[in-house]
Amino acid sequence: MKQTECVAMLLAGGEGSRLKALTANVAKPAVHFGGKYRIIDFALSNCANSGIDTVGVLTQYQPLALGSHLGVGTPWDLHHDRGGLTVLPPYMEKKEMKWYTGTANAVYQNLNYLDSCNPEHVLILSGDHIYNMDYRALIDRHKETGADVTISVIGVKWDEASRFGIMSTDDRNRVTEFVEKPAQPKSNLASMGIYVFKWDVLRTYLLRDEQMPGSTHDFGKDVIPAMLANDVKLYAYPFEGYWRDVGTIESLWDAHMDLLGDEPEFRLNSKAWPLYTANQNRAPQYIGGPASVSNSLLSEGCQIFGDVDSSVLSYGVQVGQGSLIRNSVIMPNVKIGENVQIHNAIIGEGTIIADGDMIGNSQQVSLFCKEDLNPVEKDNTIVFTSREKQLLHLLERIG
Repeated sequence: MKQTECVAMLLAGGEGSRLKALTANVAKPAVHFGGKYRIIDFALSNCANSGIDTVGVLTQYQPLALGSHLGVGTPWDLHHDRGGLTVLPPYMEKKEMKWYTGTANAVYQNLNYLDSCNPEHVLILSGDHIYNMDYRALIDRHKETGADVTISVIGVKWDEASRFGIMSTDDRNRVTEFVEKPAQPKSNLASMGIYVFKWDVLRTYLLRDEQMPGSTHDFGKDVIPAMLANDVKLYAYPFEGYWRDVGTIESLWDAHMDLLGDEPEFRLNSKAWPLYTANQNRAPQYIGGPASVSNSLLSEGCQIFGDVDSSVLSYGVQVGQGSLIRNSVIMPNVKIGENVQIHNAIIGEGTIIADGDMIGNSQQVSLFCKEDLNPVEKDNTIVFTSREKQLLHLLERIG
């Protein structure tokens, strides 16, 4: 069997409950980002740009939109016969159906896939982060140090450290302590959820963890601490580029705002590190005579007749006359009526905003989605509130 140097296992089955209604019908990695992408595009593009040609994508929660987006991996040049992109959902065994019960368990249940690839190293990735990284540099460092495991880390703000897996290292970056989401962190070096393992070491510890009573079968909570306890060689790989965990409404909004400006914190249009996605093939956007657009990203198929300032609009968005969209993120195919005011908000895919509505304020980030509409059933009849009647009227008017 020919050996593959490195196989990537991309964890993409998470619900992302802190994104609330945005993940009601899609997995977190399938949430739209930056006007034309989905969150998972960043890890997949990193693989493509790093020359990693064998990627297993582990799916579970609400996989329909994600699977449709992935297809056979063509946008990321992962559609070839040898290696390529393979979607790995949970499956039925002879006796029972086995759902993935943790990040480590998801990889454990696909040992047959990894065995068939016969890699030297396995790269574990999360499908829900925004960043550009050359994985080749990470793997090269992993080989140079002779590590069994190398974990990519980044310095975070101290008041955010308790949200992450936090590690302490010695002066050679060897990991001396790893605590998942500590209440009182001793360090601000956060795990980025990116690991490189020697395949034989990973295989041994996945088999061992699966038999461990009380294990949650999670890399951060179980597998990495067990390795540390056994003096396995763990090294940290400090990363100094842009990286965002977009696990909350606020962090998702922040990451979008980072895309704006003449010198944005994070660029989507780097020629040196292109981003790939499944193209929507929409008509060009149209900006009407009375409209004004400043400091914003507009995607294909938008029709703008109002004012848009410091915002990100996905494909197929319509903005009516007299409306103002400011500091906001508008997901695909949103229809915004006339004389609407939207400030500091995220509007979910396919939502319809009625004439004269006001959404959001300057004090906090707001989320509004079509899933927020809750007509009730009374005497076998669906009863809509006055707001929902207004939206239905708008829907009929605009077709």
